[in-house]
Amino acid sequence: MGKIIFYEGRNFQGRHWECNSDCMDTFKHFNCCNSIRVSGGHWVGYEKPNFMGYQYILNQGEYADYHSWMGYNNCIRSCQMYPPYRGSYRMRVYNRPEMMGPMMEFMEDCPNVYDRYHHHDIFSCHIMEGYWIFYEHPNYRGRQYFMRPGEYRACSDWGCHNPMIGSFRRMRSSV
Repeated sequence: MGKIIFYEGRNFQGRHWECNSDCMDTFKHFNCCNSIRVSGGHWVGYEKPNFMGYQYILNQGEYADYHSWMGYNNCIRSCQMYPPYRGSYRMRVYNRPEMMGPMMEFMEDCPNVYDRYHHHDIFSCHIMEGYWIFYEHPNYRGRQYFMRPGEYRACSDWGCHNPMIGSFRRMRSSV
């Protein structure tokens, strides 16, 4: 059973709220979020209601302030639990929208897209197997994008306004 606890104060202080399922709007439960404990399951927190805005991957553990989950601010307005996945991983990334242009297929993590792909821009992708995380900067830093299996014909399909992706990795239950 998954459980995530949101705290209004840093270091797990102040008013808190426990959640064990997807929540489209957390605002009725707390005003701001400065620390989080994940005691079960794997979660994606979103800056805005209805699973929109910046995304934060939250695995089991403690996050004493919003910087520890790479947050840009203390806003978590919705959250989703994602199922554990233990299968294989495979995706294709493209240098143009609509899955056009140069393509590369990946089954492993990539800490630096430019070093491997010789492009910074990923305009579209096809996630064939597994869950993936795209990061804005190399070495798994910056904005995060949770990628489920499916076709993403433009970077806006995964919530990105700039196609520059610096790194990506498989989302594993043990990460």
